[in-house]
Amino acid sequence: ISLIKSYKCMPIELYLIEEKEWDAQKDKLLERAGLLEFKDIEKVFIKLRSLDKRFYEVNARIKNKENKYVVTRSDGGITAYTPAIEKPEYESIAKLIGNETYVPILQMMSDTNAAAKFTNNFTHYKIKGSKAVPQNEILFAGLFALGSNIGMHKLASTAIGINYNTLINAVKWYFSLGNLYAVNNAITDYMNRLWLPNQFKKEKALLHTSSDGQKRCVSAESLNANYSYKYFGHGKGSNIYTFIDERGILFYSTVFSSSERDAAYVIDGLLHNAQFKSDMHSKDTHGYSEIVFAVSYIMNISFAPRIKDISSVSLVSFSQIIGDLENKEYSVLPNHYINTDLITNNWDSILRLITTIKLREHRASTIIKRLSSYTRQHPLLSAIKEFGKIIRSSFILEYIDSVELRQVIEKQLNKGELANKFSSAVSFANNQEIMQVDQENQEIAIMCKTIIQNIIILWNYLELTKLIIRSDNDKKKSIMSNILSASILTWRHVNLLGTYDFSNLIYHNDNEISHADILNYQAS
Repeated sequence: ISLIKSYKCMPIELYLIEEKEWDAQKDKLLERAGLLEFKDIEKVFIKLRSLDKRFYEVNARIKNKENKYVVTRSDGGITAYTPAIEKPEYESIAKLIGNETYVPILQMMSDTNAAAKFTNNFTHYKIKGSKAVPQNEILFAGLFALGSNIGMHKLASTAIGINYNTLINAVKWYFSLGNLYAVNNAITDYMNRLWLPNQFKKEKALLHTSSDGQKRCVSAESLNANYSYKYFGHGKGSNIYTFIDERGILFYSTVFSSSERDAAYVIDGLLHNAQFKSDMHSKDTHGYSEIVFAVSYIMNISFAPRIKDISSVSLVSFSQIIGDLENKEYSVLPNHYINTDLITNNWDSILRLITTIKLREHRASTIIKRLSSYTRQHPLLSAIKEFGKIIRSSFILEYIDSVELRQVIEKQLNKGELANKFSSAVSFANNQEIMQVDQENQEIAIMCKTIIQNIIILWNYLELTKLIIRSDNDKKKSIMSNILSASILTWRHVNLLGTYDFSNLIYHNDNEISHADILNYQAS
């Protein structure tokens, strides 16, 4: 029996804060989690009841042709058009850095480590405070071997100055998942303190983030992989799930089976780094659920996914307004009324669940997946989904009514898709397949890749900041305009493939078998 795996299959009650502790210290726990404003469900309902009014406002704008990007179809449904957004000038930053510049990735690691000191976060897996820390070059080699997918044996065999036993030892004892999270956090926190990244934010006081998955084949037999003929043919694969903010900073990555839905892992990323407080989070059509809408709302995060077919989404209202809306010949209608009694009767359990997640008692994905596995009759599951329907309906109405919102979501999701291309460029070896068997080692390799991506992004920010500082005032505006119209996710100037030495090619002469022997050989 695998006790580690069985941990994910316990009753939902065992994941939540103990009932005695919750009853005795509810206010303190809510305060620690920042959830006191949600304690009274009636006050929450007062704020949300404007939903019914929004049905009238949104429909009126469609009928009066004020919302020119929404069209009512002959079947009574609606189609929302989103004008194409302006694409970044992908070559601008590469030109500023230098068209003929090809910087070795190892040099970038050294330069950024001098600034962010991220190698200080590599501590011994067992011996805390150990002074025998591997040299930075060994740590860089481990990051590159796993992140680029080359593998440690091949890298040690083809690189100069790297001993295989030394490398494998360093990775074994220093490349824990916790250490790699700390390394990535050190890099992202440093970027968070820089001036230039914040110029990419649409609103200075708010942060827009997004997440996206990338399917990858798994070359080994793994329990963390599943068959999917669409993506892997006859093979198995996993989903690499990455979080990025509007400044191009990658603040979390994980990997899970391709058969699992993305939605359960959204909250994991949003809670991972305390320095990254997301105000709005976007996801593609398949990455949302009523539970994620409910949890993110109570966490004061606006969950804003891209919706492929708006007409297919079920909407709810508080009051019986369907008949009145139909009489006015409106096209956006609620499908049913919300069951407020169900939410009210289980609100204490919902708060207990969200508080558990916010205080990081257990992984949010573990709790959400376990809760979702219950039947519809489970009261907590039914109640939180019912509450999520209110939040989802409010968002859908805003999504229909605001073309600007749809464009902002589209722009942020484009950054996630570009980050996936960036990921493929970094993890270039072995056909980009995942080589590791178990989930923890897969996550370690994925985090190494994410760290390399962030190293390149940080290096770009450092070089561009130097360029701005060195320029006179007349040129600074032009340079800033070029930078902000571009994408910081630029890697054309990075030499990821190493250096090829043609200076010492020696013909290897085999004295036992000549080329003539090979040419004249025929099998009997």
